[in-house]
Amino acid sequence: MPGKAIRARGVVQGVGFRPTIWHLARQHGLTGSVWNDGEGVMIHVFGDSQDLINFIAQIPQQLPPLARLDSLEVDELPGIAPDEFTIMASRHNGIDTPIAADVATCPECLADIADPHNRRYRYPFTNCTHCGPRLSIVRSVPYDRPNTSMAAFPMCPHCQQEYNDPADRRFHAQANCCPACGPSLWLADHQGQTLAADDPIGRTAELIRQGYIVAIKGLGGFHLACDASNAEAVDRLRQRKRRYAKPFALMAKDPAMVSRHASLSPLELSALQHRAAPIVLLPARGDQLPPGIAPGDDKLGFMLPYTPLHTLLMQELDSPIVLTSGNISDEPQCIDNSQAREKLAGIADYWLLHDRDIVNRLDDSVVRLMDGQMRMLRRGRGFSPEALSLPAGFKDASNILAMGAELKNSFCLLKNGQAIVSQHIGDLENAVVQQDYRQAIDLYLKLNDFRSNQIVVDEHPGYLSTQYGQALAATEGIELVSVQHHHAHFAACLAEHSAGLDAPPVLAAIFDGLGMGVNGEWWGGEFLFGDYRRCARLGHIQPIAMLGGTQAMREPWRNTYAQLRHYFDWQTLARDYADLDIIQLLAGKPLLTLDTMLAKNLNSPLSSSCGRWFDAFAAALGLHAERVDYEGQAAIALEVLATPFFGEEQPYPRACAIANCADLVVLSWPGLWQSVLNDLQSGTEKARIAARIHHSLAAATVDVLNGLSGQTGANSIVLSGGVFQNRLLLEAVSEQLRQHGKTVLSPQRYPMNDGGLALGQAAIVVAVKL
Repeated sequence: MPGKAIRARGVVQGVGFRPTIWHLARQHGLTGSVWNDGEGVMIHVFGDSQDLINFIAQIPQQLPPLARLDSLEVDELPGIAPDEFTIMASRHNGIDTPIAADVATCPECLADIADPHNRRYRYPFTNCTHCGPRLSIVRSVPYDRPNTSMAAFPMCPHCQQEYNDPADRRFHAQANCCPACGPSLWLADHQGQTLAADDPIGRTAELIRQGYIVAIKGLGGFHLACDASNAEAVDRLRQRKRRYAKPFALMAKDPAMVSRHASLSPLELSALQHRAAPIVLLPARGDQLPPGIAPGDDKLGFMLPYTPLHTLLMQELDSPIVLTSGNISDEPQCIDNSQAREKLAGIADYWLLHDRDIVNRLDDSVVRLMDGQMRMLRRGRGFSPEALSLPAGFKDASNILAMGAELKNSFCLLKNGQAIVSQHIGDLENAVVQQDYRQAIDLYLKLNDFRSNQIVVDEHPGYLSTQYGQALAATEGIELVSVQHHHAHFAACLAEHSAGLDAPPVLAAIFDGLGMGVNGEWWGGEFLFGDYRRCARLGHIQPIAMLGGTQAMREPWRNTYAQLRHYFDWQTLARDYADLDIIQLLAGKPLLTLDTMLAKNLNSPLSSSCGRWFDAFAAALGLHAERVDYEGQAAIALEVLATPFFGEEQPYPRACAIANCADLVVLSWPGLWQSVLNDLQSGTEKARIAARIHHSLAAATVDVLNGLSGQTGANSIVLSGGVFQNRLLLEAVSEQLRQHGKTVLSPQRYPMNDGGLALGQAAIVVAVKL
């Protein structure tokens, strides 16, 4: 009787893949065995030739919900057929199988907790092979219960029977548990005293309705929760958390509750209900929530319950809750009970706690619908550590550790042609985040049995990710390679879109806040041409001084003055537009000092940053001119202001002067500034001015890219960098380019901000090496 040896690679362990194979083999009358090993899953199967063909064809069609099949390799298998098909014990010979991401509660488990006759009725830690914790609880590999934080909870006989039964959906579900043997939940007050409550979740809901702030231990960390309809509670949370402006995330019971407050397209609904359960940024519509939820924003970030705990809590409530990260602003969210009690004292009134340890911190993922696709803004819970199979030519790429950027950091391990990008780590300027970054790298190296032979860093020597990469390389005696910031953005998008190693070069517009250029310059509004191996700068936005250096990133008025000072005579401008608010604001600043800094080139580096370009125009329209509370706040406000009139407005005539300078295309903006100042003076509605500013940048970008396309012959164009998270800009540029017959590539699965940078860093180094 013929036999086949079938090697399955991908996300095939801990996701119910072996029971699926067991069922398929029985359906086709086959015998043999299946087991996990260090390369994935191995299947030995015997039977009639046609049955074997049908069986193999069915494997990709019958994958369990969490599995991802990267390859299926089939070889002939001599030998004697056994009498039955069995699931064998794991054989571990190395580690080449990725850990799966944490997943929202499946419909079957939701039914279990809703059934009064089920032994898991209202049990907040119910899970199975198709849902529940994965990365958040694993300490080492193989992914077996003793190597997770569930090791502290031996299974009862009932759970053990489910675990051992291939026909049960909890077969080898490592987090399997029930009220008799699993984690426990309790409610504590601000003094740490456990409150007597038969139903801690019901009591928590009651406290939230009464206006209290509750710290809730979730899947990947603590959240702070309050009633989103209670303006006083929302404002109190802002003050206590010291998060004065950045929007809060919301959780709703179901899509119907979401649609009371936000518009919801079919794509956005699908994203909300995705197994990753991300935060979805939605246009605010309908019943208004307190302005303190998202100050000055026209969007609300909603997610649906993704654990039984959250499901049971939301069933008790009639309005959404704020569910923001459990931390002091800018620090990582707490994951440990004692840490939460210490750090969140003075913020939370009560704590809803449990005794299952969170091993790996995971922030909620954030997505937004832009240009017809859901796009990742922050990649965390539900998506990480899902690997990306790199495109043609990268199959043998391995052993690269890319350290990522300074802000919105994530890092990347490249192994066997697979890019494993970490969850969002955060801004490394914070010492606690730095510590978290180092611990996360150590854990990923351990989980993937990873030994680096090259470490990749950004060219910026001041980035803490660069400095840590240098230290690691020196300690381990590993080769260190640096990669230009905007080339990494470019390459990350190419890799995500499966551009082959030897694919023809393409054009790119990479617009962001700041990144070091090839000669130590500050870039951020770049037109590039190249591929993974090479990248040429063909043009850029006119470099303007950043008055005060990094201070210009926090105080937008500095960029406005630098722009006006560059394009005009300030004295004439101050006379002709003396009544304008922005001119009066600037007149009260230490302009003589700033002029001296400019003249002597003191702490005033030139930068082509598109982020600072947006800041300058936002400040001119009175948006956060004095200071921003978080990165991108002024630019977001300008987009929000422009949105209502964007469809009816057009670019300003002669807004951009496009010139050639030293073989580079340079975009200058005297015409745009003149038009904006004239509109302000004539009393034109600021929202219309904001719309015209957006259209002017989009039109100039398209003009430059079309011209460069004619010169280079490239018809594919990458749009990336954090500035392209501006929906109006991304959609306008993309639509116009497509009208000119161009193919537009922009990030979807990975952030176009610096959260996706490490993927590009790794791809570039591999391409140069191969």
